[in-house]
Amino acid sequence: MLADKVSGTMVGVWLLIPELLRLGVWDLLCGWTGALGREIKPRLAMQKVTEAALCLTRLRPNNSLSQKGFEVANGLPYIATDRAMYDMLETRTVDDSRRLQIALGRVRRASGHFVGKLLGVDPHPMPSSSKRQMPRRRPKPEQRAVKVSRSFFCIDTETQQPICSTLGSSARAVPQATPELLEMAEAILDPQPGESLLLADSEHFGNELVGYVHNRTPFDLLVPMPSYPCYRRQARQIPPEAFVSHWVGMAAAKVPFGFGKRGPRPYTRIVQRTGERQDQFRFKSFLSTCDRDAINALTLEYPKRWHAEEFFNRSQDLGWKKAGTMNLNVRYAQMTAALVAQAACCQLRTRLGEETHNWNAKHFADAIFRGLDGDIRVSGDTILVTYYNAQPLAENARKFRNTPAQLEAEGIDPRIPWLYNFKLDFRFK
Repeated sequence: MLADKVSGTMVGVWLLIPELLRLGVWDLLCGWTGALGREIKPRLAMQKVTEAALCLTRLRPNNSLSQKGFEVANGLPYIATDRAMYDMLETRTVDDSRRLQIALGRVRRASGHFVGKLLGVDPHPMPSSSKRQMPRRRPKPEQRAVKVSRSFFCIDTETQQPICSTLGSSARAVPQATPELLEMAEAILDPQPGESLLLADSEHFGNELVGYVHNRTPFDLLVPMPSYPCYRRQARQIPPEAFVSHWVGMAAAKVPFGFGKRGPRPYTRIVQRTGERQDQFRFKSFLSTCDRDAINALTLEYPKRWHAEEFFNRSQDLGWKKAGTMNLNVRYAQMTAALVAQAACCQLRTRLGEETHNWNAKHFADAIFRGLDGDIRVSGDTILVTYYNAQPLAENARKFRNTPAQLEAEGIDPRIPWLYNFKLDFRFK
C-alpha cells in the first residue's frame, strides 16, 4: 500500500506516531500483550489505541476507515474486525491492564505530565448497554433510569491529566474501589508521606476508607462531611471564639474529630461558617487527615477538585462516555487503551499550541485526525506524509518538519518498530 501511495482524509493520525515513540508505547504494548514485535497482537493493540484517539466506540466498518492511511499507521494491511479485537482484549487480564497503567504513568511522571501534589479521586458513571443485572440511575431527573457502569479515576488536578483508573462489577462501591486506585497512584507517583493531598467528595466519607488512607497510604485526605443533623448540631456548638474571620461573611474553625462518640480523635475537622448574624449562620464541614491551614484548604486546594469534572467533559469521548460489555478484562483493556491515547494526544496538543487545549476530544479528533487531507509515500528508509492546506498546523509546522532529527536530538530512536523500522517525516504544501 505504501508503494502505491496512500491518499486520504485520515492522515492526521500519523501525527500521533512521534508522540507514541516519545512515550515508548510500542514496548508497553508488547509487554501488555505478552507478544514479540513481529506478532500481530501488539499491532491490534496499537489499532485500539488509535481508535480511541479517533473517539471510535462503535463498530469499525471497512468503508469508514480503510483506504485512508489508518490501517497502515498501525502496521497492518487491513482493519481488524470487532471479533478479532474482542478476542485479543479478552486475553488481557485485569492485572495485565493495571501493570500497563502503572508503567504508562511512570513514563508520564518522568515526562512532567504530573505535578503530584493535589490529586482528585472521583467515580465516573457511564451508561451501559450490558444485558447483565446492574444498578439503574437517572442521568437527569426528567429522564428514565438506565443501567450504569461505574469507573473510578485519579486525576492530577493541577495539570488535569489522568493518573490511573479502575472499575468493577455493577455492585462495587466507592469504599471497595478506592484502595485499589490509590495503590496504583502510589506505585506511579511514589510520594513521600504528606507530600500529596487527595481531594475527594462526600461519597468517600466513612470510617473504613478514611482510616485506610490515613494508616496505609502516604496520602493526606480532604473530604467534605455529609450534612447529617448530628454534624450540623456539633458545628453550632463550637464556641464562637474558635472561629477565625478571614473576610466579611466567612470564618473557619478547626477542631479534633474521630468516628464514634468515644475513642481517639486523630483527624481534623475544618468547619466553614458563612453569614454575619447568628440567625443567618450556615455551616459546611470538611474532614482532613492532617492539620492543614483552614483557609488554604477551603479556598485554594479543595476547589481544584472540580478540574476532574472538566477532564471528563473534555476527554470522555476517548472511551469513558459509554460502556458496552461488562466483561472486566475487556473493559479494563478498553479504558487502558484510552489512557494511552489520551497521553499521546496530550503531548500532541502541546506542539499544536494553546488553542487546542480547550478543544474536547471529539473536536480534536475531527479537526486534526479526520480533518487533514494528504498523501503517504515511501522515500528510501523514510515514510513521507504530505499535508495540503493544513490550516490547524500552519503556525506550528516547523515543530513537525525533520522529525527524525528532532527525535534523535531527544535521545529517541526515530525508527518505528511497528512500521518495520521506517522513519517518519512530514511535509506541508
